[in-house]
Amino acid sequence: MTTVRERLQADAAPPDAEAAAALAAGRRRWLLLAPALVVLVLAASGPLLVVLAYSFLTPGTFGGVRWELSAEGWFRVFFARDIFDPETVRLNHAHASIFWRSVSLAFQTTVICALLGFPTAWFIANRPERTRAVWLFVITIPFWTNLLIRTFAIQEVIRNEGLVNSVLMALGLIQAPIQMLYTDFAILVGMAYVFLPLMVLPLYAAMDRLDPRLLEAAYDLYASRVRVLWHVVLPLVKPGLIAGSILVFIPSIGAYVTPRVLGGGRNLMLANLIELQFGQGRNWPLGAALAVTLLVIVLFALFVYLRFASKDEDPRRA
Repeated sequence: MTTVRERLQADAAPPDAEAAAALAAGRRRWLLLAPALVVLVLAASGPLLVVLAYSFLTPGTFGGVRWELSAEGWFRVFFARDIFDPETVRLNHAHASIFWRSVSLAFQTTVICALLGFPTAWFIANRPERTRAVWLFVITIPFWTNLLIRTFAIQEVIRNEGLVNSVLMALGLIQAPIQMLYTDFAILVGMAYVFLPLMVLPLYAAMDRLDPRLLEAAYDLYASRVRVLWHVVLPLVKPGLIAGSILVFIPSIGAYVTPRVLGGGRNLMLANLIELQFGQGRNWPLGAALAVTLLVIVLFALFVYLRFASKDEDPRRA
């Protein structure tokens, strides 16, 4: 316990001593942060800088790069040259379609996870406290299984001889199997299944802090269930919804395993295109430029999230 005498001495300390103490405390904090900062710079920023440098180099004959500056990699991200007339330049429609498919499927995955995750999180948040841990345990069980195994499980469900087609044919609803595998629909189902827990957990964290007295007050004022949901629940759980959307959208747009297995290599997404350039394409500068482009898209999504989050925290915008 601090005595009265010590408090008086602290109050009487000269400003220079206080500044020196604050400076020493700041140095200690930086020393504690130094190992983590070194790891982040070397393990995260270092590879990113290498990829950025590769995007401005010339592709090697059998892969790799030649240390000759060239912007051809960035040029080929958005444009393509005619095979018979290299001077003829047109929009790279193949890359544009892959960009559109990646963003579209990631957005659709986020919407589906929000529609399924909201009632799931609401159900868990309204269970008795002694059973909430059990339901959260059930939600997190998929994380214990390898992503590739979970993707193959979805493949077995939606393939031509899988569970869905077998049940529909047994009920007489269809005469021939529906081709679901190796389509955008299969990729969408797989990503929604894989990333759904990432939406449920932030929503549950926001709903768990929701004061039930606010709902009772709204009902006492004769508000309908829809109005309570729209004007009371959604504004209060909006931070959790935005956080869950970011957690789903960012890994969805960069997904590799799920589109590769369920898309069959025909319905490429950005990560598959990047792998193709570093592998069979042997065009590392183009692959690096595509990787940096994907990073820019992710940073833009994070920027949008920060704008929404700042609006929620700023009381003047309410």
